[in-house]
Amino acid sequence: MINTKEKKLSFMGILKFLIPSLIGIFLFMIPLPINGNITVAVAFLSNSLQGLLDNYLTAIMTTMIVISAIGSIYTKIFKPKLIINNNFLNNLFNISPIWFISRIVGAVLAILTYFQVGTEIIYSGDTGGTLLFDLLPTLFSVFLFAGLLLPLILDFGLLEFFGTLLSKVMRPLFKLPGRSSVDCIASWVGDGTVGILLTSKQYEQGYYTKKEAAIIGTNFSVVSITFSLVVLAQVGLSDKFLPFYLTITFAGIIAAIIIPRIPPLSRKKDEYISDSIKKEECPVPPGVSTFKWSLLQAVDKAENSKNISSIITSGFKNVLDLWIGVTPIIMAFGTIALIIANYTPLFQWLSIPFIPLLNLLNVPEATTAAPTLIVGFADMFLPSILAANITSDMTRFIIASVSVTQLIYMSEVGGLLLGSKIPIKLIDLILIFILRTLITLPIIVLAANLIF
Repeated sequence: MINTKEKKLSFMGILKFLIPSLIGIFLFMIPLPINGNITVAVAFLSNSLQGLLDNYLTAIMTTMIVISAIGSIYTKIFKPKLIINNNFLNNLFNISPIWFISRIVGAVLAILTYFQVGTEIIYSGDTGGTLLFDLLPTLFSVFLFAGLLLPLILDFGLLEFFGTLLSKVMRPLFKLPGRSSVDCIASWVGDGTVGILLTSKQYEQGYYTKKEAAIIGTNFSVVSITFSLVVLAQVGLSDKFLPFYLTITFAGIIAAIIIPRIPPLSRKKDEYISDSIKKEECPVPPGVSTFKWSLLQAVDKAENSKNISSIITSGFKNVLDLWIGVTPIIMAFGTIALIIANYTPLFQWLSIPFIPLLNLLNVPEATTAAPTLIVGFADMFLPSILAANITSDMTRFIIASVSVTQLIYMSEVGGLLLGSKIPIKLIDLILIFILRTLITLPIIVLAANLIF
């Protein structure tokens, strides 16, 4: 607890808070027009690196996934002291049975896809090929820059500043601490994967309870503005971007207000990953303004931050944890979900109950549109591809909007959530996906009727 009578704001302390934090805001949260696209600096850096290493990234990611599986098998069988006695390596390779199996499955699928052996069902461009050749190379560079640069947001007081400043908004609306506003903005404006990484690190460090981490990860990890443009272009409605983005923003906020208050999220425990490291919000003391208290806490955090070498070392550990720990999970769950979506009628069957709902809402071509509401669980881009067979502009607008607000898709966000430390299960993701669809669909249909 900061003693407000003794603590004074120094000019150097304010600079130590402001300079890294402003750089972090610029890198992660400020939309920039670059090469005709709206993006954020971290995404631009990631895309640039991906372009430089384009011919090698698939091989690199396959190697990473295989190393993950072999390292886990070796650790389980031989329990080497070098790994067991090292906290970082032990957490990386000595994992629970479900993740152990997932890493092996991910490695097998990656090898079959890379060498294109076995059945095309596994390695085609609609299934394993999408993950290994398209998504994972992107995540390689995103994980690298996010892992290394997130300390600018985490370690120099930015979260402490907004945590106090916005606690009276975030807590009543979303049942979240004020510091989560930075996670939410980074996700909403920047990229959903970055938001999940930021949330997971905050949870591990004791700033969020299990419930809070689950709420942020499943309600604010929205796709980037750039990808939203791609979805809209796919359904042939690029000229409707402004009403489209306003619609998904409003529908997403309403969903984020409702979903934390109902199961399964309402039943998550409000307990920390460890009581020994929990860091609860400090209330504003009497006689001190909210702004000054926010600044005091931010400067105190900045002045007590780690030295540069420790931050860089921690950053590289973050990157390895993501490359080794998360990518096999995405490969395993994402490929299986896409196989089910493309080669089985399961999503067609599951969509049948949505036909009367769409008819009730007077959505044109309801029977054709219904499967698009379910198939997005496998991959967010699938609904807009299926929408090519629909002639109604309004229905295509609805499909594109719902696919973005559903948020939980296994080929990226869902797999990333399962692979992270955020306490979320597959059944939770399924239920939240359905809830988000049911909540946002009527709002989007209403907006579509006003637009069209």
